[in-house]
Amino acid sequence: NLGYMYKNGEGVAKDPYQAVQWYRKAAEQGHAIAQNNLGCMYQNGEGVVKDPYQAVQWYRKAVAQGHAVAMSNLADCYEKGIGVAKNLPEAIRLYRQAANLGGRMRKPH
Repeated sequence: NLGYMYKNGEGVAKDPYQAVQWYRKAAEQGHAIAQNNLGCMYQNGEGVVKDPYQAVQWYRKAVAQGHAVAMSNLADCYEKGIGVAKNLPEAIRLYRQAANLGGRMRKPH
């Protein structure tokens, strides 16, 4: 939650570098939402050097825990070839899996 607050400047000054630090602390402890959010930070280069490969790694960790938004984000990477080889069948599989879980398809990044 503190990472989210720093990313969005809610109750604290907006600071993407601090957001990344707090997301990382939670992500390394297995928190799926933080893993997805950290992936978004890497994908967009917010608070870190833009690194689509790191983004994909964090999305995969969250997907392994059944996080629907991360599935959608990873599907987007496969659809567009961001950090992975373009793979439309895999993108479709992940989009469907996310939809079946009832996850919102709008990406938070």
